[in-house]
Amino acid sequence: MSATRSVLRAEKLCKRFGGLLAVNHVDLELTGGSVHAVIGPNGAGKSTLLNLLAREVGATSGRIILEDVDVTAWPQHRVAMAGVARSFQRTNVFAQFSVFENCRLAAQSRAQHFTRWFRAAEHYAGTMSSAAQALETTGLSGRSDALAATLSHGEQRQLEIAMALATEPRVLLLDEPLGGMGHDESARIVSLLARLAREHAILLVEHDMDAVFSLADRLTVMVDGTVLASGSPEAIRSNADVQRAYLGEDADGGSAVSAAALSA
Repeated sequence: MSATRSVLRAEKLCKRFGGLLAVNHVDLELTGGSVHAVIGPNGAGKSTLLNLLAREVGATSGRIILEDVDVTAWPQHRVAMAGVARSFQRTNVFAQFSVFENCRLAAQSRAQHFTRWFRAAEHYAGTMSSAAQALETTGLSGRSDALAATLSHGEQRQLEIAMALATEPRVLLLDEPLGGMGHDESARIVSLLARLAREHAILLVEHDMDAVFSLADRLTVMVDGTVLASGSPEAIRSNADVQRAYLGEDADGGSAVSAAALSA
């Protein structure tokens, strides 16, 4: 995937819920082979932005462009079939199914045809292969027969990513994939995302600033549904508007970027 090619972009995207403008004229572009992180306080509109891009909610105004196609009015399933996959803040797996079955179901969603009702799912080599490859990529091959309910929290988050990969996406929209994890589990996911970024366009919403600044090629800072700043990690660290919005005084009376402040 070209590192300079636009894969998914939002143009003046807005979402209004009654009197609340949750996303306000947001411009954002994802390019191939890169991680674009969206950060900001709770209520900034980050998850709503992901919901809009995945077409889980409709935009009030603005446009969503996938490759060179306007998908603003497409239904969610059509956008997913076109190569946009996402994860959620809360773990979203089939707890009583095995790890492999979770991935196989995800792979089957990309291979829908009425004739497939007449054969057992395991007879379709393509979906079986996609599921197996997703588990191999995420390091879960050794847990393929385990029930999803028996996995640790970190492993369930890995499984969510594996399910997304089983749909063979071009774009990954990841909503707080490190939420609730300890240091070792977080390190595994960070390493996984770094590998996935080589072949996908990734939009990452995350509160772990150490992970964000280690992974992101570009950052967008949102406040009250509006983009406060967007640029390289170095540009965001030194941006005066971001400093005024998020920084406290350091011991010498000056300002310095605070991971706690950025994720508050």
